[in-house]
Amino acid sequence: VQLVESGGGLVQTGGSLRLSCAASGLTFSTYTMGWFRQAPGKEREFVAAINWRADTTDYADSVKGRFTVSRDNAKNTVFLQMNSLTPEDTAVYYCAATAYALIRINVREYDYWGQGTQVTVSS
Repeated sequence: VQLVESGGGLVQTGGSLRLSCAASGLTFSTYTMGWFRQAPGKEREFVAAINWRADTTDYADSVKGRFTVSRDNAKNTVFLQMNSLTPEDTAVYYCAATAYALIRINVREYDYWGQGTQVTVSS
């Protein structure tokens, strides 16, 4: 199984980025997909998740109203649209896959992880 994130980079406060995560080696359309992030010196934390049918999503309180998770099962890809970015959003962003049908927000409940993509928001 491979999960490959892309789309990270350096952006100014208030800017936007769209992360992508391309999956292979698994039946993507049956997996709930999550986005997590880890800032230096901090634990990895839940950001957003979307179930396999794309009819249920969940977000961390810190990103609600600013971030949107979506997926394209035909292309085995999950996306994270990030708007109104602030320096507090600076972190390495990871996508992850879990076989649970329902949304999961716990790191330990995800089976597969990507290598991460750096997002840096300057003030």
